[in-house]
Amino acid sequence: MISNQILQNTVDGVNGITKMDLCVMDTEGNVLAATSEDFSGFEADGQSFVQSPADSQVIHECQFFKIYDDTQLEYIVVIRGDSEDVYTIGKMLVLQIQGLLVAYKERYDKDNFIKNLLLDNLLMVDIFNRAKKLHIEMNAKRVVFMIETNKEKDSGALETVRSMFATQTQDFITAVDEKSIILVKELRGKEKIEDLEKTAAVIVDMLNTEAMSRVHVAFGTVVNDLKEVSRSYKEAKMALDVGKIFYSDKRVIAYGNLGIGRLIYQLPMPLCKMFIKEIFSDRPPNDFDEETLTTVNKFFENNLNVSETSRQLYIHRNTLVYRLDKLQKSTGLDLRVFDDAITFKIALMVVKYMSYLESIDY
Repeated sequence: MISNQILQNTVDGVNGITKMDLCVMDTEGNVLAATSEDFSGFEADGQSFVQSPADSQVIHECQFFKIYDDTQLEYIVVIRGDSEDVYTIGKMLVLQIQGLLVAYKERYDKDNFIKNLLLDNLLMVDIFNRAKKLHIEMNAKRVVFMIETNKEKDSGALETVRSMFATQTQDFITAVDEKSIILVKELRGKEKIEDLEKTAAVIVDMLNTEAMSRVHVAFGTVVNDLKEVSRSYKEAKMALDVGKIFYSDKRVIAYGNLGIGRLIYQLPMPLCKMFIKEIFSDRPPNDFDEETLTTVNKFFENNLNVSETSRQLYIHRNTLVYRLDKLQKSTGLDLRVFDDAITFKIALMVVKYMSYLESIDY
């Protein structure tokens, strides 16, 4: 169904050219779009015209027209006047709105196809046949971006994304749940992961500016066949989840840059608990005070560099050494030793992942 705003833009455009007042009604006589408030009393005439076998008819010095979607009556167009010019303009408007119906139906068919493709609901033969019918290229490079908004059913964000990629006829924008927008983007050149990150960053900035929506954007790997699009979608979905757990400060997450977070994300809870108990006994990292955790995180950010870490924490080098010695006594791990630092870093990530699993269980 065409939105009322699109119908209003259409009748306004015709009115601007012809200077004739006109309106579009539904089959129950309700006015959906009009260039004048004078059409508010035409509901009964509209209902009467619906029952008439004629496709066009003059009623009370107005020309009525029927608009069909295939054989189903969808709209009634009403134009003031009963001259030959009015009839010609009315038929042109009918043709224009019928064209919009076809375009919207095609977009809906493509939208359904892309959704089922992403969710692996189609057999290979179905993918090929429907892609051919919808004029979608099978062998093209594509990548899936997943955009998670901070509120459900964010229509403003969805329309912003659609407007950004409206000129790209082989890009598809859809939604598979209430908080995520999916962009299946066709690639023409030899785009690298840095280029895709730039595209994702532009999406983040535009949605923040235009739709006032804070979002996270993740994307999968580039695929060369339409049937592989679902794999890129699953990768983008995983990247979004892993990013929120381990890299919450980042707005753009690439599946190819998940690193060790991708491995930890696939660990079962019993194995995580066993690992934490072996390393820390009865004192897991989330029991450490805020000062200790801040010191450790900053130490990792600076690649185990004591001087740079102490400078950024605004503390004396000896104070940092004291904190690291204290941590070594309580855990048995010296973060100045690479192997111990790796163990502690992985443990922190495992604890984050365990907290995430516990949060989604309740």
